Amino acid sequence: MDQIKSKTGNLSQSRREFVERAGMTAVMSAFGLAFFTSCSDSEDQTPGTPPNPTPPPTSSNGVTVSGNNIRIDLASQAGLAAAGGWLLIINAQTLVVNVGGSYFAMTSVCTHSACDRNWTFTNSKFTCTCHGSEFDTSGNVLKGPATLALKSYATALSGTTLSVTK
Repeated sequence: MDQIKSKTGNLSQSRREFVERAGMTAVMSAFGLAFFTSCSDSEDQTPGTPPNPTPPPTSSNGVTVSGNNIRIDLASQAGLAAAGGWLLIINAQTLVVNVGGSYFAMTSVCTHSACDRNWTFTNSKFTCTCHGSEFDTSGNVLKGPATLALKSYATALSGTTLSVTK
């Protein structure tokens, strides 16, 4: 049978001293955390979910993505075929809009904090609902916090097929 070895001795501090020091450490940690948090940028830099977003239909019906090429069958995407219609293609991170029969396409990745699927389109402007940046139909910044334009893509219409090249 093995013998159990143990050590004995005196602790250098009492339980009361330990609890006081541990409590003081916890309080100072909380104050330190509050201090550094208060020094952060007042704006949330993490993409969030807007209240009740209403994105356009993102069905893959009539949309084919192959590498940097997107083909959209306007007969299947009737909303985009109408002037003022727009489409968010989530898996291609692309916005497409019909402005009076002319089609414009751009990245759906906001240049402010990389939100890519929280968009609205009203009054001829796209709004990233994560933080409120606004862009015109060519991707230029109308209102920050974004400071850089959205990357534009080439479009070509042939019959009822719209091609987008990234």
